[in-house]
Amino acid sequence: MSKDIRIKRGLSLNLKGEAEKELLEAPRSSTYAIKPPDFHTVVPKTVVKEGAKVLAGDEIFFSKYTGEVRFTSPVSGTIKEIKRGAKRKIMEIIIEADPEDSYREFGKMDASATGPEQVRARILESGCGAFINQRPYDIIADPKDSPKAIFISAVSTAPLAADKGFIIKDKVDAFQEGVNALRKLTDGLVHLSVDESSAAYLKDIKGVELHHVKGPHPAGNVGVQIHKIDPINIGERVWVVAPEDVAIIGNVFLTGRFIADRTIAVTGSEAKNRKYFKTKIGANVTDLIGEVSEDIRIISGSVLTGQKLSNHQYVGFFDNEVTLIPEGNNYRMFGWLPFTYNNIHSNSRTSLSWMSSKKFTPTTNLNGEERALVVTGEMEKVLPMDIYPMQLVKACLAGDIEKMESLGIYEVAPEDFALVEYVNTSKIEIQEVIRLGLDLMITEVG
Repeated sequence: MSKDIRIKRGLSLNLKGEAEKELLEAPRSSTYAIKPPDFHTVVPKTVVKEGAKVLAGDEIFFSKYTGEVRFTSPVSGTIKEIKRGAKRKIMEIIIEADPEDSYREFGKMDASATGPEQVRARILESGCGAFINQRPYDIIADPKDSPKAIFISAVSTAPLAADKGFIIKDKVDAFQEGVNALRKLTDGLVHLSVDESSAAYLKDIKGVELHHVKGPHPAGNVGVQIHKIDPINIGERVWVVAPEDVAIIGNVFLTGRFIADRTIAVTGSEAKNRKYFKTKIGANVTDLIGEVSEDIRIISGSVLTGQKLSNHQYVGFFDNEVTLIPEGNNYRMFGWLPFTYNNIHSNSRTSLSWMSSKKFTPTTNLNGEERALVVTGEMEKVLPMDIYPMQLVKACLAGDIEKMESLGIYEVAPEDFALVEYVNTSKIEIQEVIRLGLDLMITEVG
């Protein structure tokens, strides 16, 4: 039986550059990379050295503080370089790929007919534990925890977001097996949220509580869905897995191999070939989009939450999207005057563009400098959660743990505040503020 969730508050940004529903095989990158900073709070301990040969599925590093969580190679090849940053922090592990992948064989396993401990062990040894995130804190889940529920969101509402239904349509069998495996990891329910696109392929998935979600962004955010379906209380844990990652987990059981396929939508007004590309996790972004000029911003992920890339860098571990938009390196003459520019989006209707139905081309220009954080009511209009966003942001800035707890810090992740950051006139990096608040909670509360 399915349930409907209707979100009213939020904001759907109508941006130019959506990817066409056509799947192409991306050129095989000569190098791939796993980036430990993609896994927040994970301190990597490498088990390979430069020059070592690895199979797809071989362990590359593990988490220092939760040693059961292993991170494995998406391709077979040779460890080309271990890049380090300040204080010798590992930033990238670059693998020079073989022409074709050779796999470590874990052996096939029927998840439904196998005990929870064996399923858990298989997920961890294959590297699939890296796909399971935990709420609160939005970090890699600790396998020793017992989550009260597991959530999978197959809803796409972010601007220019990859269509999760299109991504998963040819992976339904693997997705079902992945669900069978995840059910063994919790005594609670596995919640699956779908929209019109993904429901066409996932409506008959067994072993899940199905939810039909409608509404503007951030309706697709799993944090919003958790808030509406089964809110998190102090001391509780909820696990979150993305749909394509569920299919990768399922393939480990169906084939006995870690098949790190990743479908990436190339989007944005500056993208020349806006299509979906089948590649591997950690692919070189230049093999997807070619060389681009310095006047174009390459984003691994969404325009609201993604990370900036340069040519020849690598797509993020969890990202299904690469977005190209113009850099905001030009000055708008008299840009401060209302109604001067009608080709940009304005949430406060200071531009006549609100009267038009055309799609807009965003840039990275902030259109102003950081200023005082004042009460305007604009944050509450785009955050469909029963919390006070302004007060929570201020509590995070002040490091007030007691207020953060009472204002709902356990229920949020930085991505839930992406729209809040977009509409807020203070120009403050609110997602970063929430991340710092969550990190303080990890340190002080655990």
